[in-house]
Amino acid sequence: MSIRLPAHTRRSAARRRPGRRPRTRIATVLALVLAVAAALLGAAPAPPSGPEPAPSSPVAYDVAARLGVPVTLADGTVLRGDVYTPAVAGTATPAAGPFPVLLVQTPYGRAAKADELAYFVRRGYVAASVDVRGTGSSTGSWSPFAPVEARDGAALVDWAAALPHSDGEVGLYGDSYTGINQISTAAAVGPGSPVKAIFPVVAGNDLYRDLVTMGGLPNAEFMPLWLLYTGLGNLTNPILSALMSGSTQNLLDTLSLVLQHLGGVASANLPILTGLLTGGEEAYDGDFWQRRRPADQLAGVVANGVPAFLVGGWYDLFQRGALMNYAGLQNAWAGRPAGAPMTSDQQVTDRYQLLMGPWYHDPRQEPEFDLSALQLRWYDHWLKGLDTGIAGAPDPNPLHVKELGSDRWLDTRSYPFAGADPTRLYLGKGRTGTAAASANDGLLTPALPASDNSEFITWTSTISSCTRSTAQWIGGFVQDPACTESNTARESGPNSLVYTTAPMDEARTIAGPIGATLYAQANTNETQFVVTVTDVAPDGSSVPLTTGALAGSHRTVDPARSWYAPDGSYLMPYHPSTRESTAATPAFRVARYDLEIFPTFAAIAAGHRVRVVVTTADTPHLAPTLSQSLNLLAGIYQVKEGPSAPSSVTIPLAPASAFATPCTEVCP
Repeated sequence: MSIRLPAHTRRSAARRRPGRRPRTRIATVLALVLAVAAALLGAAPAPPSGPEPAPSSPVAYDVAARLGVPVTLADGTVLRGDVYTPAVAGTATPAAGPFPVLLVQTPYGRAAKADELAYFVRRGYVAASVDVRGTGSSTGSWSPFAPVEARDGAALVDWAAALPHSDGEVGLYGDSYTGINQISTAAAVGPGSPVKAIFPVVAGNDLYRDLVTMGGLPNAEFMPLWLLYTGLGNLTNPILSALMSGSTQNLLDTLSLVLQHLGGVASANLPILTGLLTGGEEAYDGDFWQRRRPADQLAGVVANGVPAFLVGGWYDLFQRGALMNYAGLQNAWAGRPAGAPMTSDQQVTDRYQLLMGPWYHDPRQEPEFDLSALQLRWYDHWLKGLDTGIAGAPDPNPLHVKELGSDRWLDTRSYPFAGADPTRLYLGKGRTGTAAASANDGLLTPALPASDNSEFITWTSTISSCTRSTAQWIGGFVQDPACTESNTARESGPNSLVYTTAPMDEARTIAGPIGATLYAQANTNETQFVVTVTDVAPDGSSVPLTTGALAGSHRTVDPARSWYAPDGSYLMPYHPSTRESTAATPAFRVARYDLEIFPTFAAIAAGHRVRVVVTTADTPHLAPTLSQSLNLLAGIYQVKEGPSAPSSVTIPLAPASAFATPCTEVCP
């Protein structure tokens, strides 16, 4: 399987890579489930071949495997793992070693990582892939990201360090779920542990805000499919393993495993799904999600002395979280609060790096990006002591980003991005002539409108799915370039308002998180707003860059945890989204709604414009809870503009010259 990357950086078909045909959207639920599976598993083709960077470990071994190795935890839970050991070339005889160990902990079936891990085993690493408790062939019942997995991870680290042929040093490996439990394990092991390096790929920071909801609105595209997939997998994987073994005793043991795993489905998958969609506890940022927040574990990673290389994607499920993880690790290293914005002059370290690229949830599908080779350089540096050039710079720029809309890979240091000036742009009455099909075709201008105005917009339960959002929230597996590269299907009708700037007089870069403040009056006790930022070319094409959303009942802002622009406007408003902090919107009264729009790093060429599109739905990504839906019915909103209700967006803008350091060491 392959995931076709968006062609955002190509403005016409003639500029697309030759010989790469776009995927069409798959309409069946089964195909969507398989899409989620592929994205989560990180299913990849055979490890990339070709010349290795000179300092990295060369291919020198074959692979010897021991499958289904038991690991008994202190509470009696038995986990099962597959152990791969470097073997004497041309044989299955384990080489003497000793070798460092790479450990992956997965809920998706431990065998799925065999090909990826073989890449490292052939280059002198022992590798172990373990089913987390309640999944695969491991006993117990599973609850996603449960705190007990961090304790299990710490025990597995000690087990891995003591494996035959191990030199006692351990690196953690994996992406998505298995990237997140790298963070939790590295925070749980304590100082001086065998863990010497981690490499979390597409890992989240705050699951409630990154993935489960957006602005208090449930993620109805990804979460149900993921919970369905993991639930079915936890019930069927033990049966398939037993049938393949052909052992009657294994079949009997498997019945016990299936019953234990069924307990996890009943106590975790189903309650999360029903609670999220109906407005139960799982629809709020209460104890359940707070105990599963990687953001709160970053300081522990630093305190335990574990270096981390992060990989994220501008169209990934964890688009927001990757950058927050980077800032949190750098802050913790500098002795600052992990959740604070970095300062422009803050000292940084290349012990904590982030590579942020133009991909969805599986960076391995980018043909120009050799992820395994980059990981090898990181592990070789920290686990083997080799000088691979990946760390140790005297004045590092450890934040590596691809600028969307250009061919530039750049190095910088801080997040929010130093050099980008948060610019407040006000919504005003048009028409600009750039969005002929729009109901309002309004202005987006740095000058506050001289008079008050209202634009009407109606609530809708569905809207065109032809936009990048649909591809992003299915992990990027299902794509139609006509939609991922165009937002125009959402820019007309009574459910949409459009605001566009004048043409840029010089090339600019939008760099960082974006805050939007809408003043609106509704006839209902609930509202739903979605704000998308796009890049509008002179030919009228409107390329979606990033999106944010908010349920009006979640509009309360925590000032202490929010990020601000110098003028006091919100750059990243933080909504507590607890049950206690939510409140009905006041019908027939003007209320303020502050939206967090996820970060981006995008070139806006001279002559192009920035557009803000306000809609009342993001189908199929977001679906209000049952209680929210009842209060949204027949909603008509007046979005206010002008001095008494200054609706606006705060966008960090920088001249293209503000980011001038090319990324040459680690970027594709």
